[in-house]
Amino acid sequence: MIQHKDHFHGSDLEKIEQVYGIKKETITSFSANVNPLGISPALRRTLAERIDAITSYPDRDYVSLRRCIAEYAGTDYENILVGNGSTELISLFIQAEHPKKAVVVGPSYSEYEREIALGGGTTLYYPLREEDGFVLNTGDFISHLKDDLDLLVLCNPNNPTSTCITNRSMRLILDACLQHGIYVMVDETYVEFADDAHLITSVPLTHYYNNLVILRGTSKFFAAPGLRLGYAVTGNRDLIKTINTRKNPWTINSLAAIAGEIMFRDEEYIEKTKTLIHAERKRMFELFDARDDFKVYPPSGNFMLVKILRPGLTSQDLFDRTIRRGMMIRDCSTFPFLDDKFIRFCFMEPEMNDRLAACILEG
Repeated sequence: MIQHKDHFHGSDLEKIEQVYGIKKETITSFSANVNPLGISPALRRTLAERIDAITSYPDRDYVSLRRCIAEYAGTDYENILVGNGSTELISLFIQAEHPKKAVVVGPSYSEYEREIALGGGTTLYYPLREEDGFVLNTGDFISHLKDDLDLLVLCNPNNPTSTCITNRSMRLILDACLQHGIYVMVDETYVEFADDAHLITSVPLTHYYNNLVILRGTSKFFAAPGLRLGYAVTGNRDLIKTINTRKNPWTINSLAAIAGEIMFRDEEYIEKTKTLIHAERKRMFELFDARDDFKVYPPSGNFMLVKILRPGLTSQDLFDRTIRRGMMIRDCSTFPFLDDKFIRFCFMEPEMNDRLAACILEG
């Protein structure tokens, strides 16, 4: 396993505005991986009617919200923790477990390593191999697990590769981690976009493994990053108790708690999202897969990793080309184990996807 020191988040819209002189309001972000449908119509219609909720404190235990989330996720409400975005929950979990040595399957999201480092821990990376299509080789991975590891972090489906681990393979990983005394944190931010989410999600496994915690949020699937509403699922009640003793009260405001209940019950919006992403994922994959100058890896999430095979063309070149036309993609050269031949973009509405594809594939 490799220790990785330097990786960064992608460029933000404010910096883009400064460098390119393009107003951020005119940029379509294919880098943010957010549901192109925007927020739930039911939420848009009804939240304003509940504005008086801010005149009182929310329920300290958020029982109604947790029951709603539990129904949506398919678990018991007592297995649910809510937080100010999944970022807060990552931080609280790291503080509770205080891992000295963690392993992250990468390339992956940088926030895990940051939180581990803030707690005084060290992060090692197990690399997904390009020759395997960035799909985890479960047997080889398990053979690298050791007793000196405290924590394993998995993003499933993984960002930026959009590959996934089935819950059948996850059982093997969890069994091995139990033997080595390793806790497992699974970030399922993108699982709701997957066609076969029931074959990928580890939520059912929380009934059998007490070394497992799953993180989800509303930023991506429900297009509400500003709401700052995240939740964790775990069958380990001792862990829930520990985190609740550390957690500040009322980190979710009254409107966010109400909004969560509305969104998780908007079945029409949920189904419309899944239908759109399924169709555009298939269409965009087939479009790029037919090319000789690009290589694509079958995606499970709402985004796709693409390798540039055209000589002389780099990820920075494509970033520059697309941003000048008001579209922002992700230059993946700052992810561990990727270089300046990789880009990532999410799936938007068909017309915007066509614009982006024409821009990237030209020449």
